[in-house]
Amino acid sequence: MTGLTKTLASLALLLVAAGCTSYYEIPIETPLQPKLDVSRFQRVLIAGFVAGGSDDVDANLETARLLRSQLRTESRLQVIDSEAIDLLTVARDESDIDYADGEDGDEDVAGDLSEEDLEGYEHIFANISYWRQLGEEHQNPLIVTGTIYFTPHARAGMVTSEREVYDEFGRRRVVPVRAYRDRRGFVLSPRFIFIDGRTGVTIYTETHREEVLYDASSNTPALSSYFELMDRLLPSFLGALSDQSIRGSRILLK
Repeated sequence: MTGLTKTLASLALLLVAAGCTSYYEIPIETPLQPKLDVSRFQRVLIAGFVAGGSDDVDANLETARLLRSQLRTESRLQVIDSEAIDLLTVARDESDIDYADGEDGDEDVAGDLSEEDLEGYEHIFANISYWRQLGEEHQNPLIVTGTIYFTPHARAGMVTSEREVYDEFGRRRVVPVRAYRDRRGFVLSPRFIFIDGRTGVTIYTETHREEVLYDASSNTPALSSYFELMDRLLPSFLGALSDQSIRGSRILLK
């Protein structure tokens, strides 16, 4: 057999082998350990939040409801059914600080509070006796509380969008287009605080900040934007309390 013949025969064998080769995809799941050791707790209490910003959304109530709902399906802890505590009133009543009155002479309400104003109420989270007493009333659970700031937000700048164009032969293609636009949306800035109900001591804290912007002509409801932003934060919140997994896939040669 000549050298050329051998080469052609080898090439043919390689092509046949390649034609018989198949690939298959295997799903893989990588477990992540929770950020917080909750093995000593059997129950979790979403106590309520010091909320500020927009009057269009009751961030205290909505956040408490949403977290309870998520934990019922994503955590082994028993979720305690309870009303969200008005922590603004609790913090105001237990402090000697002279809080500013609103425009009508009334005490501050959530919608009047800026992010800086919320800091004046954070002393409530250091009140160990308050949280220990609350824990005793609910069989010493893990207590979740914190601050929630949700407010309208606007920004102007260059925005890239896509536009369809057709050439003289009717062939379609998509090209990027940049334009200066005014956009409006919302900012959500929660601080989740986890407290041991047996001791009243804070054991973990995490802070987030997310924003969403739309064209100025859009009329997206505040509540819809709130849930859109919370969806981005929930994986991190749940990852503090329960085992999470990263799902992916791997391609193998058969």
